[in-house]
Amino acid sequence: MDFENLLVEINDNIAIVRINRPKKLNALNRETIGEIHSAFDALLKNQDVKVVILTGSGEKAFVAGADIAEFSDYSVEEGKDLAAKGQELVFDYIANFPKPVIAAVNGFALGGGLELAMSAHFRIASDNAKLGLPETSLGVIPGYGGTQRLPELVGKGRAMEMIMTAGMIDAETAKNYGLVNHVTSVEELLPLAEKLAGKILNNSMQAISSAIKAVNDNYKIGVDGYQTEIDSFGNAFGTEDFKEGTDAFLNKRKANFK
Repeated sequence: MDFENLLVEINDNIAIVRINRPKKLNALNRETIGEIHSAFDALLKNQDVKVVILTGSGEKAFVAGADIAEFSDYSVEEGKDLAAKGQELVFDYIANFPKPVIAAVNGFALGGGLELAMSAHFRIASDNAKLGLPETSLGVIPGYGGTQRLPELVGKGRAMEMIMTAGMIDAETAKNYGLVNHVTSVEELLPLAEKLAGKILNNSMQAISSAIKAVNDNYKIGVDGYQTEIDSFGNAFGTEDFKEGTDAFLNKRKANFK
C-alpha cells in the first residue's frame, strides 16, 4: 500500500501503520485522515492481517494534533462536517475495528493525536510521551471523540481537568490514570507492541472480534452490552475455534486456530 502520509508494513500477521508527516510532527489533516481510513479498510479485507499496531514516524511524536492551519478559517458548518467525517472515517471506525488495534504512543499525542490513540483498543507509551487535549486553549473543544473516550478511560474528574486546563501529562501519569497500559523506552516501544500482538495471535481471532464488539456495546446508548455478551458467548459454541480450543485444553496441547 502506497500513501503520501502513511507507511504500512505487514509481517507475520501483524500490520504496522505509521503516521508519516515528520515535518508536521505527524499532525492530522484531511488527506491523512482519508489515508488512515483507506489503510484500515484494506487491512480489514486482508486475511493475512490479524493485529494492527498504530504509531508515528520518528521519536518526537505519535501525532502532535490536528493541522490547525487547515481549518483555522472554517465556518460553523465546516467545523461540524470536519468532526463528523473524521469520527466516521477514522476514530469510530478504528474503535469498532474487528481486529485488535494497539496504539504505540511515541512522543507527543495531543488533541487529535490523543483521540486517535484512544480510539485504539489499548495503548502503550514510550517514556518520553506527552499526552493531552489542548483544544480549549484554541477556543474549541475536542472534536474527534475526546470528550467521550477520555472520561471512559480515566474517569470524569480527571478528564474534566485535562480538558479544562489544556495541559499535558507524562507517560507515567498516563499509566497511573489508566490511559496507557505499559510504559517503556523509545527503543523498546515497538518490540513491546509486537510482543503483545504475538500473545494476541495465540488466541482465537474470531472470539477476540466478538469480545471487541461486546466491550464496545457497553458504552453505546440504547445497546445492552450484557445481551451482546450472552449472544456472542452462545454463538461461539457453534464455531470451529471453540471445538479446537476446548479439545486442545482437554488434551493438554496448544490450540491451532484457523
